Amino acid sequence: MEALSPGASGGDSAAVQHQLQNVQEIVATAAALAFAAVLVDGSIVTWGDLCRGGDSTAVQEQLRNVQQVSATAYAFAAILADRTVVTWGDSQHGGNSSRRNRLRNVQHVHATRFAFAAILADGTVVTWGDRKCGGDCEAVQDRFSYL
Repeated sequence: MEALSPGASGGDSAAVQHQLQNVQEIVATAAALAFAAVLVDGSIVTWGDLCRGGDSTAVQEQLRNVQQVSATAYAFAAILADRTVVTWGDSQHGGNSSRRNRLRNVQHVHATRFAFAAILADGTVVTWGDRKCGGDCEAVQDRFSYL
């Protein structure tokens, strides 16, 4: 997979145009610096700013059977068919989930500009990303009701 240089906007998909066949969904980072296309076969094609989610090569082998993709301003999170989550992009803004071991049986992933929140099958919530912008819900964890 080819991508643009750091700092380049995600508007130019020429380097990956040949891979953009049978696209079922396109998700952009909130800053529109990178894009992720979910193909019908459940794989992902990314382009745009290398440091902001446009380069998924480090996790490309894990990006199979993708069911849902969410994005912060600078990172992506994908739910796979086995209900685990794969992240990539800027690590401070959710691209490197420090809570990956807790991201099992994920039902939904939602994003703010700089953080992610995952709802698990048992109703618990796991957050990651910028702690000041929603990436840390530990102080209110006991307020979440369980399904």
